[in-house]
Amino acid sequence: MTEANDLAAAAASPDPRVGLRAAVALRRLADALEVLQVDNARQQGWSWQEIADALDVTKQAVHKKHAGRSAGATERD
Repeated sequence: MTEANDLAAAAASPDPRVGLRAAVALRRLADALEVLQVDNARQQGWSWQEIADALDVTKQAVHKKHAGRSAGATERD
């Protein structure tokens, strides 16, 4: 079984401690994937608005969260 499958199974555990720890691990994984893909989008020339639309958030929210650390980001908006 893969790590993702293990986390999904743990998230459904009847033991709250196991389920909550899985929820934390899944949140961290989702955050890491978002960072990776925002950087990828910016490197490909996506605007903050395009990224915001894909993430279903406002342009201001995504810019505030990611603009300070986006390596190699373009300034196109």
